[in-house]
Amino acid sequence: MKATKIKTLLKSSEIKKSFVVQGWVKTFRAKRFIALNDGSSLKNLQCIVDFENLEESLLKRITTGAALHLEGKLVESQGEGQKVELLVEKLEVLGDSDPEKYPIQPKKHSLEFLREKAHLRVRTTTFAAVMRIRSKLSFAVHNFFQEQGFYYVNTPIITGSDAEGAGEMFRVSTLDAKNPPLNEVGNPDYKQDFFGKETNLTVSGQLEAETYALGLGEVYTFGPTFRAENSNTTRHLAEFWMIEPEMAFYDLTDNMDLAEKFIRSVLKEILDNCFEDLEFLDDRLVKEDQSKPQAERSPMGLREKIKFVINNDFKRVSYTEAFEILRNSKQNKKKKFKFPVIQWGVDLQSEHERYLVESHFNCPVILYDYPANIKAFYMRRNEDNKTVRAMDILFPGIGEIVGGSQREERLEVLEKRIEEMNIDKKELWWYLDLRRFGTVPHSGFGLGFERLVQFTTGMSNIRDVIPFPRTPLNASF
Repeated sequence: MKATKIKTLLKSSEIKKSFVVQGWVKTFRAKRFIALNDGSSLKNLQCIVDFENLEESLLKRITTGAALHLEGKLVESQGEGQKVELLVEKLEVLGDSDPEKYPIQPKKHSLEFLREKAHLRVRTTTFAAVMRIRSKLSFAVHNFFQEQGFYYVNTPIITGSDAEGAGEMFRVSTLDAKNPPLNEVGNPDYKQDFFGKETNLTVSGQLEAETYALGLGEVYTFGPTFRAENSNTTRHLAEFWMIEPEMAFYDLTDNMDLAEKFIRSVLKEILDNCFEDLEFLDDRLVKEDQSKPQAERSPMGLREKIKFVINNDFKRVSYTEAFEILRNSKQNKKKKFKFPVIQWGVDLQSEHERYLVESHFNCPVILYDYPANIKAFYMRRNEDNKTVRAMDILFPGIGEIVGGSQREERLEVLEKRIEEMNIDKKELWWYLDLRRFGTVPHSGFGLGFERLVQFTTGMSNIRDVIPFPRTPLNASF
């Protein structure tokens, strides 16, 4: 008989019918009640064993973390907390667990401790809920773009270009680390490397996605990206996943329309289909907030934040208008911002973005037309020659979650911008070709997937929404 998922059994009305279940022991009490979980549900299935019919040696093997195969009849529960339970008729231990060494005991563990046990933390209720939502979000992303007629493109992970122009990239090389061949000026000779040139792990699939948008029309890439930024904040990872659509014939307004529609769609999918996990994480967030000072508490509950984004129109505001709002705000005048807003052109910080969303407009905000000197080379220059057709979407509790722009389609303007930023034009010959052969207005945006998962689950540290976080001095597992 094939095993039935616990999620299915908990909703079943087939009383007295025999079932097979398999999973891991959460708790075993009174040598009679097994709380079993197979990862399919937030809730455990209570399984009742007749210990008198079991050998003592077998009973000792039923410990927290052990994997079991159970066969028995589903019956109405006699206790509170569950509608059904399993009367066990046959029990087999598939995998033992040493109770003295198993680290995920049935008690509260700190998130820091669980990061050290990332290979086992998914067996906790919190991380199982987070990862089920992450999985559903991933499916919702693909589903949205496929329904909109986009084509999924796999862009390179190894690249010779720096899409952001930031230079914070991980080098990919097969040269001898201790004794690399040197060129005439004494630097490593990458002409003798595997690819015949210096290559790195990608920071973005955007530039390559643009090439396919200018042939297929509307495409998206959803894959891993890497930043060699020595940052240990709760918002940064060295390896993360990016969602990056690129669309031919889209201007900035079209881009903002699509991004808003996309976000509403995937969040509604979670709200509609992850009720139990969201409810648990919402309650967890409330309890976590109670231990914080009032000023640091979340302004909204988890589900309230998600509904806030779904149900409110996104306010569209130019950077210049937002700058004036911030500069003249009581928060700024009373010097309550950590980063004072004084001069036009400043790069807005998370505290400024959250003020606009949570205090001033009380809705999600899209900022557009940013100063050119704080944005990337590929963004279309406006006629004022001071700003570019960039846009960022700001959320409550998190600040920026989406960054995008109308791309610069004019060859002469793009070449000048590349020169101004001291980027090697030779490395971008293929990117410039897109402007030489049938150039068109086009746009796109990027969304860090972990940032979206973080918002949707209410987890305060981005390291807790990816299975195996990669951060400075940490590449375990």
